[in-house]
Amino acid sequence: MPLVLPLDVLPPFRLDLTVWALRRRADNEMDRWDGQSYRRFLILPGGATEVAVTQEGPPEDPRLRLEIPGSSHAVEDQAAAVAAVTRILGLSVDLTPFYRLAAEDERLEPLSARFRGLKPPRFPSVFEALVNAIACQQITLTLGIRVLNRLTQTFGLPAGPDEAAGRAFPRPEDLALVQAGALRALGFSRQKERAATEIAAAAAQGDLSLEQLGSLDDSDAVAKLIALRGVGRWTAEYVLLRGLGRLHVFPGDDVGARGNLQRWLGLEQPLDYEEVARTVEAWRPYAGLVYLHLLLWRLSREGILETGS
Repeated sequence: MPLVLPLDVLPPFRLDLTVWALRRRADNEMDRWDGQSYRRFLILPGGATEVAVTQEGPPEDPRLRLEIPGSSHAVEDQAAAVAAVTRILGLSVDLTPFYRLAAEDERLEPLSARFRGLKPPRFPSVFEALVNAIACQQITLTLGIRVLNRLTQTFGLPAGPDEAAGRAFPRPEDLALVQAGALRALGFSRQKERAATEIAAAAAQGDLSLEQLGSLDDSDAVAKLIALRGVGRWTAEYVLLRGLGRLHVFPGDDVGARGNLQRWLGLEQPLDYEEVARTVEAWRPYAGLVYLHLLLWRLSREGILETGS
């Protein structure tokens, strides 16, 4: 029988909106949504395991359940699963100050009201955020997600002896020793393959501690990231937001986000990096949360966003 655990969450919260800000495309096979449950393979102390999260109750009184399959549920696995899902779904983030800020801004208030309950999702690890960013550099998000799907299918840790059951996103040790050309066969360019495998090898060998970037300020963290092969300003800022949960960071080199901001504000001319920074300054320290709201706004306009209401 599966183990079912309650999850603590600060209201308001909507699981559907938060999951869509994480998955971004309907064919994302790492972060799955069936209209009721969010499912993902996590690497727990006991191995790769698929967990599921469901929500009962309205956004202002959400009740979340975490389901862990199997008959053996070590305390370590339970704690690791709860911690991972809390991070991924931003369950402990208090958005009360953001809603107060939005209520005083005639541009932001309708957007925040439309997507009320969206929490800022994060990847389970900084490594996964970094590989996601590298894979999606200079290609469409749709293609990038498909490349990441293939990467997980090929090199992810399988959930048990039946490899068809599914796989977790690859760990550094899963990518550190792949043969040259293996990632190119999945859709990575030669430069992206070299960047991803070098970072994986350094992390696997203990020469690179990506999670420790969380202890650095923005400028130092960006400097550390840019020192890595294949990492530029966009990738670094994306990792700050999506990997480290820095909600004040709006990745200003993100072409899609720039377009979202321009269209939402009804501007005729495209914005450059400096203009984006000046525009979002009014929403500090929540510029990154505006970034995520605009992502959902764009997904809704494109007919991609599927919600329960």
